Formats: sequence, C-alpha cells, structure tokens
Amino acid sequence: MKRIVLSLVAVAGLTFFTTSCKKSTEAADAQDVATESAEAVKYTVDTAASVIEWKGSKVAGNSHNGTLSLSSGEVSVKEGVLEAGSFIIDMNTIKVLDLEDEEQRGWLEGHLKGTTEDKADHFFNVSKFPEAKFEITSVTEGAIEGNLTLKDITKNVKVPATVFVTDSEISITSETFTINRTEWGVNFNSGSVIKDLAADQVISDDIELKVSIKATK
Repeated sequence: MKRIVLSLVAVAGLTFFTTSCKKSTEAADAQDVATESAEAVKYTVDTAASVIEWKGSKVAGNSHNGTLSLSSGEVSVKEGVLEAGSFIIDMNTIKVLDLEDEEQRGWLEGHLKGTTEDKADHFFNVSKFPEAKFEITSVTEGAIEGNLTLKDITKNVKVPATVFVTDSEISITSETFTINRTEWGVNFNSGSVIKDLAADQVISDDIELKVSIKATK
C-alpha cells in the first residue's frame, strides 16, 4: 500500500464535529478547478461508506450534531497522488443524531432543511438548493483546497486531511474543521448579522465538519 499523508493546513470555522483539534480558516474567492491528466486513474466515491459529520452550537453553549451523505463523487489519482476530484452532497440527507425524541429530532431536521415555507431560508432551503458541491482546486503537501458551493454561493476553502491510496481504493479523512456559515448566506440567528438578539438565541457562525470519503477504482 502506498501511503500519502496530506496534513492539511488550518481551515476556518464551520461545522459538523469534535472540537479538541478543530482547524479554522477563512473562505476565499472561488478558484479554477483542478483538472486530471491523461494518465490519471479514476476512482468512484462509495456513497454508502462516506459521510460528513457536522456540529452546530449556540453561543450560550448547547449544541447539536449529525450527519450528511454524498450522492456521488469521483477523484483522479496519478502515480499514487490525489490530483483532482468533485463531490456532490445531498442536502436532503441532513440528520440529527443527538436527539432521541423522534418529534424533537424531526422538528430540528425540518428546521435545518427549511421544509416549511416560513422557515425555508433559515438554514439550507433544500427544496431550492437540494445539492451542495465540493470541487478540488489544488492538492499540496499539507492542504487540499476546493470550491465549496452552498445555496448557489461558491467559496474556496482549505481542508485538513489524510489521504491513503492503494491500487483499488482511496480514502480521504479530514480533521475536524470549521467554516463560517454566513459566507454562504446561512444567517439565521447569527450575532454578526442580526443585531440585538437575546444571548440565548445567538447561534455560532461556525459550523464544525469532519469528512470521511471512500472511493474505489
């Protein structure tokens, strides 16, 4: 097995997971997407074995966490090195994992998805924006950068991750990192956007994320 370790550099605040070693980074303008070479080998994402873990918190302290799933994806590898790739995220798969009560869990999932007209654009408005996308723009030692598109807004982010490549499989596992949700127009109860909110209503702009992707040749 050829092991390629890309200890990806600090990324700014979003989420969906553990906080002990999370990285944070500022979103930048979208960049040109990386292209695969003629010699590259393609790997197709195994959506059943891939997951995005998320965590969102109120400034006052309480938080919720859950998962998102990929609907498709493909990466290209040349001589054992990750070269390019893109991933489609199914926003309808938002799940909350920390609430056991079915009614409470269903309410929060619906709130995040925006399944009712009055709450449609509070967070992700999945009826209007059913998919998100991540496209790799560069891979360097210590960093995978890519264009993240949410709600039709595209920003470039840098993700800390470890990559393992074999002849039959590639795995990409990120460290916990964060993004600032307001960069993508997700402004509900953001203290930086909405003034004079009660302290217990303010939701952190940062969302934590941890990504695990498997792909096969």
